[in-house]
Amino acid sequence: MEKTADRETQVSRAPADSYETILARDLVPAPDFYKEGPTPDVGTQPVAASRYFDPAFLQKENDYIFPHVWQWACREEDIPNVGDHMVFDLGGHSWIVVRSAESEFKALSNACPHRGRQIAECDGSSQRFRCAYHGLQWNLDGSLKHNPFGWDMPQWNEAGANLPEAKVELWGGFVFINMDHDAPPLQEVLAPIPEHFERYDLAGRYKAAHVIKKIRANWKATCEAFMESHHVVGTHPQALNMTGDINSQYDNYSDYVGRQFTAQAVQSPNLETRLTEQEIFNVASGISARPDDETDPNNLIPEGMTARSFSAAQARQSLKELYDIDYSHAGDAEMIDSLLYHAFPNIAFWAGMPLNIVYRFRPNGLDPDTSLMDILVLRPYPKDGPRPAPAEIRYLDFDEPVALASEELGEGLAEVFDQDVDNLPWVQKGLRALPHGNVAFTSYMEARLRLHHQVADKFIAEGEMRTHNRSGK
Repeated sequence: MEKTADRETQVSRAPADSYETILARDLVPAPDFYKEGPTPDVGTQPVAASRYFDPAFLQKENDYIFPHVWQWACREEDIPNVGDHMVFDLGGHSWIVVRSAESEFKALSNACPHRGRQIAECDGSSQRFRCAYHGLQWNLDGSLKHNPFGWDMPQWNEAGANLPEAKVELWGGFVFINMDHDAPPLQEVLAPIPEHFERYDLAGRYKAAHVIKKIRANWKATCEAFMESHHVVGTHPQALNMTGDINSQYDNYSDYVGRQFTAQAVQSPNLETRLTEQEIFNVASGISARPDDETDPNNLIPEGMTARSFSAAQARQSLKELYDIDYSHAGDAEMIDSLLYHAFPNIAFWAGMPLNIVYRFRPNGLDPDTSLMDILVLRPYPKDGPRPAPAEIRYLDFDEPVALASEELGEGLAEVFDQDVDNLPWVQKGLRALPHGNVAFTSYMEARLRLHHQVADKFIAEGEMRTHNRSGK
């Protein structure tokens, strides 16, 4: 995979303070790597809307993209004991991700090499894998354990009967797999995420929530709804009092990794009314919905302090009480801002101290018009009591709102997710109805979206070339 050109160009910026300018006013500064990063020129070309609904294009993604990219399949904590396993399905491919030894993980093909029956129907724990069709068995490392009719299969040598493996690497407490054994190393692909996330120790956190939501939209349309912040003005108007939507910073480090930083506890430039710092804090903290709390001296911003720095200070104090962790070193931005790192083609990690949200977007089987969205919430371990077990997965069907998972996600987050999800079926319908057949992205705020399509084209072109060369045509 060729690296995207490093050239940069002057791009349009909102007529408002930049994210860096907002950070410069913070009482506790952010780390240096929060400064503006690379913004390579990715052009202004439109993208064909058919990419979002054409079954043939989804098949190309399943053939040439998903088998060659790193995917987190589960958390290490999801399979804590030897024999524990989870089934990971993606684009017609199915894998059994198993803890095969105390410190070893395997990703084994979830299809019997005899007649194709899926071996593991669901997550579970076992000391061997057995095909329920004809009774073949495999060890946890994928080697053949028992073939009841091996005498009648002379074409199978011992190795040929083993379950094929995907490449496995670990980062941040996640088990990543790649079906391509020639793929570049995970740390190289994710750079600079591992370096930037050293401060947040995802491996030392636990899975406090895991929701999988079915959505009536293509997986890319769903993913792209979480790759920019300027939709706040239309989709999340309640957040305009506390979100610097068009002040956001967008950086693209490579074909694989980009990020978006959005300031919180500032008002949107789209808001005509000028708010005081106290009014901004009251909205951001939820106090405006609790009038009795507005007069509490603990909620009154000291003279000369911003709502951002006051919000961050309160967050440090509450987290100290919850987790007995000193966050005095953490920048105001690390305590309150929306800090998303995107990894091609379909995953995202929130940076920051209080919690880390993780997204994954997948096709729903072989249907180009629907998708699955994973929402994980990672939190520090509480200071008292036993270490919490990882949350069980909460599945939400198409017509079940994310609000049903408010207990796991929190009411505020669930409301925001529902607003995003409510848009998406209408986006999917509109994509089919576009008279000119093209999607137009902005030059700066949506550069990452355009770049994802360009990188997808590279994967597809390389895959088609491999197929052509193998066929000898």
